[in-house]
Amino acid sequence: MKKIEGGVTAAKGFEASSCEANIKYKDRTDMAMVFCKEPCVCAGTFTSNVVKAACVMWDKEIVESGRAMHGVVINSGIANACTGKEGYDACEATAKAAEKMLNVPFNSVAVASTGVIGMQLPVEKLTAGVEKMSKSLDASMEAGTAASKAIMTTDTVNKEIAVNFEIGGKTVTLGGMSKGSGMIHPNMCTMLGFLTTDLSIEKKLLQEALSEVVVDTFNMISVDGDTSTNDTLLILANGLAGNETIKEKNEDFETFKEALFEVCRFLARKMASDGEGATKLFTAHVLHAKSKEDARILARSVISSSLSKAAIYGCDANFGRFLCAMGYSGVSFDQADVELYFESAAGECKVFEYGVPLVFDEELATKIMSEEEVIIRIDMHEGEEEATAWGCDLTYDYVKINADYRS
Repeated sequence: MKKIEGGVTAAKGFEASSCEANIKYKDRTDMAMVFCKEPCVCAGTFTSNVVKAACVMWDKEIVESGRAMHGVVINSGIANACTGKEGYDACEATAKAAEKMLNVPFNSVAVASTGVIGMQLPVEKLTAGVEKMSKSLDASMEAGTAASKAIMTTDTVNKEIAVNFEIGGKTVTLGGMSKGSGMIHPNMCTMLGFLTTDLSIEKKLLQEALSEVVVDTFNMISVDGDTSTNDTLLILANGLAGNETIKEKNEDFETFKEALFEVCRFLARKMASDGEGATKLFTAHVLHAKSKEDARILARSVISSSLSKAAIYGCDANFGRFLCAMGYSGVSFDQADVELYFESAAGECKVFEYGVPLVFDEELATKIMSEEEVIIRIDMHEGEEEATAWGCDLTYDYVKINADYRS
């Protein structure tokens, strides 16, 4: 597998565009479109929040129906959540505008929204945006990058990636973009993510690959403990790479799944490090746990703890906060088996060993915790399983951003 430049337009047959629709923002692009003339096999994962946005319900219906998908229209600024029938009608109007402009079935067009909950979308601005973007679709890398910027809300950087890999002697490309800085918490927590590939694969296997990969990527990040109403991750596969269609879980399937994991992991880490107000990526790596699920729960508990996040922000090697978060995670373990380390590009420092705190170099610990990524390595000494979770520090700016979010 080779990382290449680009994002959602890197794979053959995919185009993108973006525009200023003035949905909520007045000084930036706020709508994006990803499109493929060829019908695409699609798969998706969605929020576990019982309160689901209208666009989530629209997209779930397309994915679960087995129909082909041609593209997705995304707006930022207004989430179209808690909006009733009017909100669902806005999804249909958006898709029908795409049908008119692009000559594809309206029920093959997904829609996605991100932003403020409880506001109705201005349908006339949405449809005008679709018309404008339909005329400017472009397969260039620049068009894909512009689309990744248009879907941002409180994000400070756009998030995109593309990779090449070989399947049956054919070069396959997988690209993607995502957004998310707040309301990020496991099950599932992408906020919005869109993946495109020219791989040929059966729908059932595409869904299985995505569902499996999400567990150890997007479902292992947390910014603030709030699972969004709008979380949507879609993947479209158009088959233009020309590989023999993947119809079983063979070596080709595993090769694709490895590439998918790396793309999703990259985007997940980008989202965690760009958490609202964040200054650091906060990583917890749990080793030698009794089970994979235990390792996942423990790692997520550590990076989700407000006290742990505050300690990371303050460069305070207060290891008791991390042990405390492990202790209330719901996983049963013996603290006398645990070793805990602080790690970063500045070095490593063991602070807790087999139930006993160690005397450690506070100056070194502070230096380690001052880096852009701080890793808490936890050895459980109970088994062979491991897991990694990603979060960010908790800063004053997080409160400021969310106290003023609607204004």
